[in-house]
Amino acid sequence: MASTAPKRIRVPLNGVLLLDKPVGFSSNDALIKAKRLLNAQKAGHTGTLDPFATGVLPLCFGEATKFAQDLLDADKTYETLIHLGVTTTTGDTEGEILESKEVNISREQIDQALAQFRGPIKQVPPMYSALKRDGKPLYEYARAGITLEREARDVTIHTLEFLDYQAPFLRLRVTCSKGTYIRVLGEDIGAVLGCGAHLQELRRVQVGHLTLDGCVTLDQLIATDEAERAALLAPVDNLLSSFPEVVLPEALAKRFLQGQRLTLAKEGVTLPTTAGRVRVYLQPGDVVDASSRQLLGTAQLHEYGVLAPERLIATAQQT
Repeated sequence: MASTAPKRIRVPLNGVLLLDKPVGFSSNDALIKAKRLLNAQKAGHTGTLDPFATGVLPLCFGEATKFAQDLLDADKTYETLIHLGVTTTTGDTEGEILESKEVNISREQIDQALAQFRGPIKQVPPMYSALKRDGKPLYEYARAGITLEREARDVTIHTLEFLDYQAPFLRLRVTCSKGTYIRVLGEDIGAVLGCGAHLQELRRVQVGHLTLDGCVTLDQLIATDEAERAALLAPVDNLLSSFPEVVLPEALAKRFLQGQRLTLAKEGVTLPTTAGRVRVYLQPGDVVDASSRQLLGTAQLHEYGVLAPERLIATAQQT
């Protein structure tokens, strides 16, 4: 009887890997590869990057997956190279060419076109997308030659910056709200210019407050000794650093982890000046060193210093 190799025991890692996703990998492919290299139990990514795109892809492990939605909802910044004069079936280099036109566009025309896309705009999602209709992603319909009606969605282009133009290539930097398709933005700019367009390159350079600084590549992860790979993960609260902090003593922290709402106005706890979402820490004993604090989770801070637990860290509850 053939011997069966022992099943590999996965490790319960908690943290965030800032991955610089390479060309040719889907976000899920990159996640599976990193999860396998780290031998992690639980992982998830924070927003899809097309296979032809590169750049910031935060991968959440363990308890960090509880806060992935914050990055899904965050603004994103991209740098893109738009190929004017050529349209494709997918709006990028992976599709088949539909039409080619001569490009005779001036910088003034480009500036006028870009001005139309700054601020709140309507955008029709592309057929080649993971949005679902009747349980099937739109790209499955598209691959079958079926085009469905899609309702335009409200998105916001916070900044649309001209970087360079060497005909027929236009390079832009875009900061936008969640749900924005840069492929569609490139196609729409090409349509306004009257020549059509598709994306030649797309690189995500920022997600929320997370940037390419500190990102690692899959090659770097592979090259790192297996025992040292977990050290490449940033702490869970790296996802939450834009939120004000509330630090609780042990007695209040215990009640917080039991899901109790706390009225902190008379507890001597230092509170942010405005209400809203906060990250909550335990400061053990009389130690004042910030490095000794333990993340407990997130909460909503209401009027009169009322702290309402939101998402709690399971590892904190076990300590």
